[in-house]
Amino acid sequence: MASPAAVSDSHSNTVAVQATNDDASASKLSCVKKGYMKDDYIHLFVRRPVRRSPIINRGYFARWAAFRKLLYQFLDIDKKTDDGGPIKKQILSLGAGFDTTYFHLQDEGKAPYLYVEVDFKEVTSKKAALIETCSQLRSKIGETASISREKGEVFSDHYKLLPVDLRDTQKLSDIIALADMDTSLPTFIIAECVLIYLDPDSIRAVVGWANQTFTTAVFFLYEQINPDDAFGQQMIRNLESRGCALLGIYATPSLKAKEKLFLDQGWQRAVAWDMLRVYSEFVDAQERRRIERLELFDEFEEWYMMQEHYCVAYAINDAMGLYGDFGFSDDKSVPSSP
Repeated sequence: MASPAAVSDSHSNTVAVQATNDDASASKLSCVKKGYMKDDYIHLFVRRPVRRSPIINRGYFARWAAFRKLLYQFLDIDKKTDDGGPIKKQILSLGAGFDTTYFHLQDEGKAPYLYVEVDFKEVTSKKAALIETCSQLRSKIGETASISREKGEVFSDHYKLLPVDLRDTQKLSDIIALADMDTSLPTFIIAECVLIYLDPDSIRAVVGWANQTFTTAVFFLYEQINPDDAFGQQMIRNLESRGCALLGIYATPSLKAKEKLFLDQGWQRAVAWDMLRVYSEFVDAQERRRIERLELFDEFEEWYMMQEHYCVAYAINDAMGLYGDFGFSDDKSVPSSP
């Protein structure tokens, strides 16, 4: 049994990590206001808008652009069922926070058959309340949706919001069943700055659970790396000063370690790039040129260092044979050992 001090530390970290949700939403709104991206919904989730520095805006844009490009690759895979119809796809967002992706996909006519978001109950209750009271959000999930802000739950035909502690994989399985997810369907799993706040055993458990649960899936991961140099140590201190310990960073400190995390838990392929490479080689060049004209920018040395301390990793299970062309171009993805 964990000591009272350990339980208290874990609870403190959990509360502080939940607060990073508000920080991420404020950063996204700052980007939107400066023209980096379009988001007609994020302002509904931000109580106190703030203006971020150009380096933070550019960093958040890079994260958003990489995620969006990989997600759209997944959604655009055109595979037919045996009877000639389009194959259904689903998305599972772990630690979804106040993410607005589902609402955009609805607007763009690209929403999957099922979109499931999970997070701590304290977060899902707030999101459920906002969805319930805001007609702009409510209309996107359907007027017949069942919403409980007390339980932190939203149930509609194609969107589910449910509370769960990711450290409890049995509960995760229960939630998947409650959401009516079909584990044989192509599934895109999202974990943006989520797993890194868990202890190493819990990280391995979540990644292993996902591998065992979904036979045709992409697991998208965005989080910190390189904790041992001066910049990495300062990054860790900054987060710890806010009560947000990166409990998992020393278990997966490098790109190779991120790939190994997935492969050791049974995923078929895995690849990780740092964000400096993602931004320069994967984010569309035309988009880079557009956003680089938005603000005066002279923090190049710090930009290079910051981007080398964040990464995108993705892992693939491909029982249906859908993902031969998925991912970074020339990704040299690492296959699991036979």
